[in-house]
Amino acid sequence: MDLDDTRVRLRLDRALDRLDVTFRGMTARGHETQCDCHWGSREELAQLKVPDVVLAPDLLRRTWNAPDWDDHGAVLRRILPQLARALVDGPVERRFGMAEVGRSFSRGHWRQWPADQSAAVWEFLHAWWAHTLTEPRPAVPAHDLLALCAEASGVLGPWLDAWEALEHRFADRHLAAAAARWEYDLLEDRLPWAAWDDDSDDLRSELAAWLVRHAPARLRGQDVPEELPHRIRLLGLTGPARWEDPHWPDRRR
Repeated sequence: MDLDDTRVRLRLDRALDRLDVTFRGMTARGHETQCDCHWGSREELAQLKVPDVVLAPDLLRRTWNAPDWDDHGAVLRRILPQLARALVDGPVERRFGMAEVGRSFSRGHWRQWPADQSAAVWEFLHAWWAHTLTEPRPAVPAHDLLALCAEASGVLGPWLDAWEALEHRFADRHLAAAAARWEYDLLEDRLPWAAWDDDSDDLRSELAAWLVRHAPARLRGQDVPEELPHRIRLLGLTGPARWEDPHWPDRRR
């Protein structure tokens, strides 16, 4: 690991430590309730009202995944230090992808929290993103983490800007893998993940335009399928210009 990679890892470690300090002592609201039948027991709920108790992995999953807390923000603050470390290490179970985790962040309205708390979350997401882009085999692939960050923050631009600005062999490798996963949906004018709000068209357009502008130069020299650069080029076309291009994939066969 070179000096720059070490600095990226140290930044992430500091961001995780900052979450520990910032959210130490946080609890769910005393009046918070949950369904005994579908979520879990009263004893498990009581753990969320005690600060800093480490939750069992399944309880942690059910807690961040539940969409119906009275005060989702308070619950998220309670579990955030443990959740963040579990996310970075990769064992967080999710049924519908990392965007689902991002939506849990969004439901907590963390950008409206006090400045020190929201700044700690921002720094964690940015530090995790930078670390992922420079890791050869990150616990969460870059394309999945981008979905989480976009859903959590409600914006796509800062994450794409950071990717574009980073000149690193693994960042280029992750871009090639992401483009290969995204091109099918983007060519069908779909966002490659399920968006929380009704802004999926805007996000899709932004992502497609970024790929068209930025990906071709970074893919040169990468071991990618021969058709991938053509598929990315097609994203910059619309209507018959796209469908009648010789490289338009015939999905009906």
